[in-house]
Amino acid sequence: MLNFLPAPVIGGLASIAIFFNTLFWCLLLYVAAIAKLLVPLKAWRTQWTRAAIWLAEAWISGNSAWMWLTQRTDWRVSGLEGLTNDEWYLVISNHQSWVDIFVLQHVFNKKIPFLKFFLKQELIWVPVIGLAWWALDFPFMKRYSKQQIARNPALRGKDLETTRKMCERFKTTPVSVMNFLEGTRITPAKHQKQQSPHRHLLKPRAGGIGFVLGAMGDQIDSMLDVTIVYPQGIPDAWAFLRGELKEVEVIIQKRPIPPQYRNQDYQNDEPFREAFQAWVRDLWQEKDQLLNERLGVVER
Repeated sequence: MLNFLPAPVIGGLASIAIFFNTLFWCLLLYVAAIAKLLVPLKAWRTQWTRAAIWLAEAWISGNSAWMWLTQRTDWRVSGLEGLTNDEWYLVISNHQSWVDIFVLQHVFNKKIPFLKFFLKQELIWVPVIGLAWWALDFPFMKRYSKQQIARNPALRGKDLETTRKMCERFKTTPVSVMNFLEGTRITPAKHQKQQSPHRHLLKPRAGGIGFVLGAMGDQIDSMLDVTIVYPQGIPDAWAFLRGELKEVEVIIQKRPIPPQYRNQDYQNDEPFREAFQAWVRDLWQEKDQLLNERLGVVER
């Protein structure tokens, strides 16, 4: 444990560790990606996808190692019992910080199938790691503004159609499809702009998981509803690297997905869409109350 060192030194060491760990495993992931491209056979590509996932899990283990060296974090995790690598899961979570991704990967690595995150299209251009995400079949979402759709109505539904196409790739190998329902990290400005009815959350967006369950309802029958709590305040990236994440609680609630919300047409079936959105809003209200309890917030 290196946490006896000054915080800026820890931050520097953690930054170096994450850079070289990422570079090493990403280079190997590029090999897997090229192998997948060279031979357009389904069985061949499935095997190389599995190889890529093994490399990604080793990458996450490397991140957990430098976190162990540089952090003295009190991890309180509940709900991992009974989870397996042989099932498909839909994973949802609140989103507060860049650190959330490290937390989720650390907690779930090798306990459930590899997490596949929905990512913004622009992130494919992130040096080194963007191409690795592509090699791992992460779904990249290109969101269009209301103004863009008004100018070009053909863009309506394009982001959700991308979700459908990506889900087809997930049917051959067990996977955990991860979605931050808020679509972005919460900030006071975003919370105020939305006039969110929740104290700790932005409004949820149900479309992404509606399409996932429409495309993969035969595979996915369980949702892992994750609530991440930072009792000492939401950490930013540099605070995390400096070893200042002292305490984190991760609450995992495994929920059955009601049959009526699987294999449905979210885009075109308006009564279903309204019922599904109401179900998601109820989940989000429950999550906000859970955060109130864990953070000691007294309702007025």
